[in-house]
Amino acid sequence: MRDSRLTAFARANRKAPTPAEQKLWFALRAKRFEALKFRRQKVIGPYIVDFAARAPMLVIEIDGDSHATQERYDAERTRYLEEQGYQVIRFTNAQVMENLEGVLLTIAAAVGGTSPLQTLSAERARAI
Repeated sequence: MRDSRLTAFARANRKAPTPAEQKLWFALRAKRFEALKFRRQKVIGPYIVDFAARAPMLVIEIDGDSHATQERYDAERTRYLEEQGYQVIRFTNAQVMENLEGVLLTIAAAVGGTSPLQTLSAERARAI
């Protein structure tokens, strides 16, 4: 049974994303990236992950400044997620904010996909 407090906390996190989460979510949402369905602030067991896709069982975490002091917790969390069958990829806030294309290339390589730059270019063209 899912912890209702955890679900409520995840819902609150979705309403107040960090700038890095917001930037990456724009690239991942609505199957824009590799036609994968990502969920944000997803509850998996006793944890809330930043982004998760069921197929191909991928978790993406964006680590803020506080994560530098949480190495043990992050290692336990990663181990749990990997035991559930997820591949876990971590990025820092700075990586997402300063090099989104590099972040997306790393994610594409992890899922065996094509270059996300074509998808982003098409999205930008539609926005103009």
